[in-house]
Amino acid sequence: MSNVYFTSDHHFGHELIIDFESRPFTNVQEMDKAMIEAWNSVVEDGDTVFHLGDFSFLGLEATRRIVSSLNGRKILILGNHDRGRRRSWWLEAGFDEVSEYPLIYKEFFMLSHEPMYMNKHMPYVNVHGHIHSQKYEGKNHFNICVEHWGYKPLSFAQIRDTVTGSEEG
Repeated sequence: MSNVYFTSDHHFGHELIIDFESRPFTNVQEMDKAMIEAWNSVVEDGDTVFHLGDFSFLGLEATRRIVSSLNGRKILILGNHDRGRRRSWWLEAGFDEVSEYPLIYKEFFMLSHEPMYMNKHMPYVNVHGHIHSQKYEGKNHFNICVEHWGYKPLSFAQIRDTVTGSEEG
């Protein structure tokens, strides 16, 4: 049975993100290798991963090598650092699908790079990235940035259970 996962803000090849976000790596090569291993430790080939933006700062060939080394079918929602490259560039890099806009998943989860305006009267949970180690309070936002989840993608079941569990409490 295949699973669906979510993640964001890997910033592959971005040396400065190590200091910006106090990532536990000594250099970008160590970071990239560890994040590939973390991804592949949970995602299998038949799974699908929604990457919610800011994937890579590397050139096409290096990005293609990383994408091809990651398990699963990969769907990218462009982040602010991805938008400088055309959608076709990311498809050529190996993503199976690329969206320039937020997506709605399972009629309840709004997937976006940047957090979207949400209030308690809206029928969605916004699964997002962009704000790295920060977090929004409340039940309408779920930050999927790698800093919160040990650099591993989080399964849909984990997100669903967290969101529904908090609504029951």
